[in-house]
Amino acid sequence: MLSAVEVVTTVVVGVMVGVEFSVVFVMNRILNALPEDSGQLGHAHGGRILGALMSFWYVGSLVLSAIWAIAGWHHHGAGLVVTAAGLLLVSVVMSVLLLVPINNRNKTWTPGNRPADWKEQLRRWERYHYVRVAVIIAAFTLLVAALA
Repeated sequence: MLSAVEVVTTVVVGVMVGVEFSVVFVMNRILNALPEDSGQLGHAHGGRILGALMSFWYVGSLVLSAIWAIAGWHHHGAGLVVTAAGLLLVSVVMSVLLLVPINNRNKTWTPGNRPADWKEQLRRWERYHYVRVAVIIAAFTLLVAALA
């Protein structure tokens, strides 16, 4: 049972890291290179799609890590898993307090109703997102190390 939880957790967190990494280093660069209206509309659409999915993914990753930490408490690498779960908790808190409020505004914007500072708000979201990606990469690295 523990081995299945370890594998599922590592895969779920790893795929989440891959998606978020591609948002930072691929999708945002593509969207930011588009003409204003197209780029802004793309960010809004991405915010609607990924915003709906990622909340479950982040919380699910945290829950899976907590299950692994509890089930494997007396096994090798438990401290690494607990630390990874702590980092995933940080990523959830960051999301709720910093990123989601910006995303909730962004996903409703159109060229006709976006605020004057919409670019600055997106840049702020991107800065927070860089930090969040670093946090989940660290968590993933710890989970992989716990398997070794």
